[in-house]
Formats: sequence, C-alpha cells, structure tokens
Amino acid sequence: MRRFILALGVCMAFGAHAAQEPELIPFWDSSDDANEATIDHGAWQELLDAYLATHPSGVNRFDYAGLKAAAGGRAKLNAYLDSLQATDPRVYSRAEQKAYWINFYNALTVKVVTDAYPVESIRKIHEGWIPLTGPWGDVHAGVAGQELTLDNIEHGILRPIWRDERIHYAVNCASIGCPNLATRAYTAANMEDLLEQGAREYVNHPRGVDVVDEDFIVLSSIYDWWVLDFGDSEEGVIAHLVKYADDALAAQLEDFAGAIDYEYDWDLNQP
Repeated sequence: MRRFILALGVCMAFGAHAAQEPELIPFWDSSDDANEATIDHGAWQELLDAYLATHPSGVNRFDYAGLKAAAGGRAKLNAYLDSLQATDPRVYSRAEQKAYWINFYNALTVKVVTDAYPVESIRKIHEGWIPLTGPWGDVHAGVAGQELTLDNIEHGILRPIWRDERIHYAVNCASIGCPNLATRAYTAANMEDLLEQGAREYVNHPRGVDVVDEDFIVLSSIYDWWVLDFGDSEEGVIAHLVKYADDALAAQLEDFAGAIDYEYDWDLNQP
C-alpha cells in the first residue's frame, strides 16, 4: 500500500512538472558522428564559477539575485544562449549534442528564473493564467528555425534520443528537491563522470532517498514522475537506487518490502 503526501497531490493537480512520456521530435534526430568539432561552453562555466556554490546541506545554490544585479553577468548569459541558438546541433556528433542540450536546458532555466526574480519557486513562473504550472511549456528559445520549450528539450530530445535515466540528474529545475546543478559545464569528455557523480550524490542524499525505518522510505518524486525511465516499476526504481547507493544504504534497500512515499521541495535553490 502506498500513501501519497498532500504536497505531491497538490503539485500534480496543478500540473507542475507533471510526468510526461518521452516523445521524439523527429526534426532533432540526426547527427554527424564523423564531425570531431566541439561546442564552446566556456561562458557557461564562467557563470557557474561566479554564481553557483556548494552548500553544507548538500544542495548546490545558485545566486539568482547576484546575477540579476550584475549587468555583465546577465549579458554573458544572454550571449551564451544566443550562441547556442545560433548553433545547429544536428551537424555535431551525438556525444557533443548531449552536452549541448543539457547545458542549454540548465542555462535557459537560470535565465527564466533570473528574469522573473525575486520568486519563491519556479512553479510560479508562467506566461498563462493557470497557477503553479511553471515555465516548462512556454517557448523560451529557438534553434534552426524551431521554437523550443524546456519540455521540448527534456522530453522531445534528451530522453527519447539517449534513453539514459541519468539525464534526470543532469537537467536542473532550480529547486531544492532537484538533483544538483553541476558545478562543471557538461562536455562530451566529462559526460560520464558528471552523470555518475550526479546520480550518486542524489541517491545518497536524503532528498533522493530517506530511509525512515525498515518499513518506510521516502523517495524523491522524480522516481514517481519518471518511473518509466527507472525500470517502469517500484522494483526497477529500487534496483536503480541500489546501483548508486553507498554500501550502508544499499543494504537497507536491497530487501526492502515496506511502504514508499514520494516528496519534492519546490523552494528555489538560492543561497
């Protein structure tokens, strides 16, 4: 038997980042793996160095207020996003594309939040009249003549093309409950290291997995919303968690047969 917390019910009722199946946008399903060229993400790294900080809580914090107040920082972010929008990723290798789309998603999210700041939660940012739906379905960019939403990038490109559940540890929704915004820009060269690091950090943090007692655990809602990507069952989720858990946590999870709840903290991941 599963008990769903009120906060999750309210969140899902308002459609805030509700689960979506991956649905490929065919326009983006092409690449040139013979192309050894790389895409420069140096500007994004400079912004991460300047405004993202680790925190004793284990949740990385982004200084949206500082970026909002810094004309130079905002100009650098806008120029970086302009450069990505002027780049057609289809002419690059699959590995280069993966880094391109993850960095694009995260930088675009930072811009959306910074433009709306001060705001308590990304869910409160939306161009329409429905409350708490967030900005994910709003058009925020365009590449190769195609309008793009954050949902397009995550569910129409990243998830269906790569079929890699660790993407959920890479794309950041500017919230405390979300896996950390990585302190390094993604590249084809560091991709595996960062994805593995992101998975291990999140699974072994209480916002990812909280073992209350031997009969009750609380998991992040990402394992409920995106269960399709984590084995499409609670058993599949547990197997995934065991893979990335440290020894003590893995021992608690391997034979777990109790109740599972899901929680998520939508407060902004600011200092």
